[in-house]
Formats: sequence, C-alpha cells, structure tokens
Amino acid sequence: MKARRVLVVWCPDWPAVAAAAAAGVAATRAVAVFANNRVVACTAVARAEGIRRGLRKREAQGRCPDLLVAQEDSDRDARLFEPVVSAVDATVPGVEVLRPGMLALSARGAARFFGSEEAAAERLVDAVAAVGAECQIGIADELSTAVFAARRATLVPPGKGAEFLAPMPVSELAVEPVLAAPQRVELVDLLHRLGLRRIGDFAALTPAEVSSRFGADAIIAHRCARAVPERPPAARLPAADLTVEHRCDPPIERVDMAAFVGRMLATELHTKLAAAAVACTRLVIHAETEAGEALSRVWRCAEPLTPDSTADRIRWQLDGWLTRRALDRARASQLPDDRDSGPNAAVILLRLEPVEVVAAGALQLGLWGGVGEDEERARRALIRVQSLLGGDAVRMGVLSGGRGPEERITLVPLGDEPVPAADPAQPWPGRLPEPAPALVLTHRPRVRLEAADGAPIWVTDRGLFTADPALLHWGSSSWRLTGWAGPWPLDDRWWTRRHGFTARAQVQIHTEDVRRLRALLLLGYDHAWHVEGLYE
Repeated sequence: MKARRVLVVWCPDWPAVAAAAAAGVAATRAVAVFANNRVVACTAVARAEGIRRGLRKREAQGRCPDLLVAQEDSDRDARLFEPVVSAVDATVPGVEVLRPGMLALSARGAARFFGSEEAAAERLVDAVAAVGAECQIGIADELSTAVFAARRATLVPPGKGAEFLAPMPVSELAVEPVLAAPQRVELVDLLHRLGLRRIGDFAALTPAEVSSRFGADAIIAHRCARAVPERPPAARLPAADLTVEHRCDPPIERVDMAAFVGRMLATELHTKLAAAAVACTRLVIHAETEAGEALSRVWRCAEPLTPDSTADRIRWQLDGWLTRRALDRARASQLPDDRDSGPNAAVILLRLEPVEVVAAGALQLGLWGGVGEDEERARRALIRVQSLLGGDAVRMGVLSGGRGPEERITLVPLGDEPVPAADPAQPWPGRLPEPAPALVLTHRPRVRLEAADGAPIWVTDRGLFTADPALLHWGSSSWRLTGWAGPWPLDDRWWTRRHGFTARAQVQIHTEDVRRLRALLLLGYDHAWHVEGLYE
C-alpha cells in the first residue's frame, strides 16, 4: 500500500504576527506577545534585537525600547488566521486546522493536481502570501514528522521520517503544542539526564523499554520519534446520531452571541459522546448564513476534545467567519453604485459533526501502541469477571500524588470515576525520582543488607549507612552489589508511622549472567530492610 503523505502549513510566530496585524503596525516593527509577564511569541525583528521566549517584560523592553507589547489572545489569533485557512482551502480543499498558525492537509491530491509536491508547496506559499502572511511548508509520511518538517521548510522523502528526525535535539519533542502536552517538558528533562540527547537516541529504545520505564506521554513521544503513526490507521466511524445542530433565532451576528451558542452546543455534543462512550478527535464545524452560504471547517486535535476546547474552537471559527464577512460587507458598501452586494454575515444554523471518534480513554495508547477491538474485548471480559466476583474484584490503577511508589497509585473499581487519593499535579518534595519501579511489592519481603565483612547494615543518626553495602540476602539467595544510592530518611507524617524511623535506598545486584542486572528499591524500618519495588 502506498504510504500516505501529509502536508503542513506553518505560519511562524503567528501570535506576534496577528498582534501586529490587529495593531496595524508595519512588518518591520519588533512585536512580542506576553503571558504572565513573560514573552511567549515574538517576530523575527524582535529576535534580532535579543528578544527570546521566557524573557520578562521589563528586560525585553530594555533590550528593545521600540518593542510593541501585546497580550496573549487566542481569539485574536484564530480570527485573523481564518483568511489564511480560506486561501489554502481555495487552493487545495480538505484543510484541517491544527491550531491558529498551523494547518494540515493531504499531500497526495495536491501533488497529483499540481504535478509534484514541490510545485504544490510553491503554490500554497503564494496563496498565503496573497493574503499578507508568510508560511513554511513541510511534507512527510506522518503528521508529527510533517510538523517538524514545516518548522524547517523541508520536504521529507517517503520512508525517511525517522532518519530526518534522528539528529534533532530531544528537546524538539516538547516545542510544538500540537504534538506535545505541557508535561512533555518533564520527559525531555528526564531524557537529558539519562544521556538521551538526540531524538534518534530516544527512538533507538524499544517500545517495551519505554512503556515499562516511562508514562503514557512517553509512549506517544516515542512513536513520534520513530516516525510511526501516533493514532491507529482505522478510526472508528461515528454514528449519525452524534451530530448536533442549533437553529439560531435570532441569527448570530456578534461574537458574544456566537460564544454563548457555541458553549451550549458543545455541552450537548459531549453529552451525546459520553452516552456513546466515545471521544471526538476530529470535528467539523458547519454554519449556514441568511444568504444561503454553507461554511465548514475541520479541526483536528491530538487529544480528545473536551467541552471547553470544543466551545473554544466554535468561538474561534465563528469569530473568524463573522469578522471576515463583516469586512466583505464594509468593502461592498463602498462600491460606486452603493449596493450591498456582499454576503450577509448572520448565521442561522450551526452544526457540529464528529468525523473521527475513538473509544473513551482509548487515545491513551497501550503498552506497545495498540488500541481498538482488542482493548474493547478485554474490557468486556473484565466486566464479566466483575459481575461474577463483585465490584471491588477488578480495580484499575490511577496516577496519584505521593512520595513513594505505592502512594502514587490509587486503585479504583472498574467503572468508577478514576479519582486519585491525592492530586498528582501538586509538588511533592522528597518524591522518589523517575523512573518509577517496574514492579511494586505490596507484601514487602524482608531482605538482609550486609557489609563486606558480613556485618548488618542500618542507618546512622546522621542519615548515612553504617558501612558500605556489599551483599544482599533474600531468602536462600545472595547477591553481590555493584552499586547503591541513598539512604534517604523519610520524615513525612512521622506521627502516623507505626515503624518509627524509616528510610529508602536503591541497590543494584549482579549475577554471573551479565544480562541479568537488576536494581531494587529498599524500604527500611524496625531495623530491617524490605523490598518495596523492582527495577527491570
């Protein structure tokens, strides 16, 4: 089967470009967009003056006194991006908006129509330039690779995606918000500390190694690094009754009216999606005007849409349409014959149509990237076991807040709301660093830690080992230690602890078979050491 090709159009520094257009300033003016008093986007002219993302407002103005300061405004960015989307859609139909400033479409049809991928890219650059914007084009086999290619204005040959990504810094995996959640920064920092500095180094790990050592976001990032599909190729087709629509009476002419109707319609859509146990990842927003025009736009998201994110996209899209048509009417009113030949901007019908849905929660990829019918069969089997043995017989783990590995897992019965016992997003000083143990032993078997002379090892009053650990005895087995870390005394909630003084340590054991190298997480209390977790 011929590989599918994806074309991505990226308008660099779009928030800053949109802010400059809204302010009516020249393209040669340095512009920076701020959020929380820090730069989040700036133009190339501002960068030439030393402005960088993350810079504080006062320092940025000190480097460039003539800097135009604008606040972050997603509505403005989406509204002003609509003419760009329309220009691209008029050149090559089938546009999907990824975010204001970036859109995607199928490269195969465009290349066939214009003769080649290079010719299609040139035509799209000209089409975007005609509406007063600059863009870069990227083409690759997968969407994520095409996004990276667009940021470098590159056309990646078929089958060369992984080779193209390999030399890039691993920090690139967290740069583009279309591909990365905010917590991706933590993963990149961890990969740096592990010595994986390039995307190719991360891609060289096997899926099993990544899934057993990192979280779900790392699995998605790993598939991106390997230039393989992040989403299953066969999406579940949505049922016809998931479509929702609203007859606007009176017609929508203002953005505030559009926001109210959009939020109401988004709530209705997600009520239907929840009842069908699915989540939407690609949504068509369709509108009809009093003049009989039919307007539609496809929005694609890496993660399932929420009611709030759906309402935001409806508001952005209607804002763009209403503003553009208001400008058209204003220009039409200046014709010599003074006739209102422009289209009416009032929207009389709004419809939301999910064109790609997945099983609710299924976008969290399995350990080796598999989702779909196998997961549904497994869920039905678990529900059958639950019906035979009781509601608490089948429980699932939910990431929770805590310092130890056992505290960070909250087990809830299958089907109940996955609410953790503690908020994992809160700071947890003294938390066990990543990676987490691959196996947590709740029964905590007792082991004996000894020095080279056979003396038992404990922790001194100053929080140090009484001697360097050299041997570990677990039942009838003994191992020589090749490394250790700690100990780390635990002083949280000391008033509730039954065992008095408690500490953690990590040790690495070694056998004659060099391929069998294992690390253990030890928990010490009652002057004895216990195995709390195993690192594979």
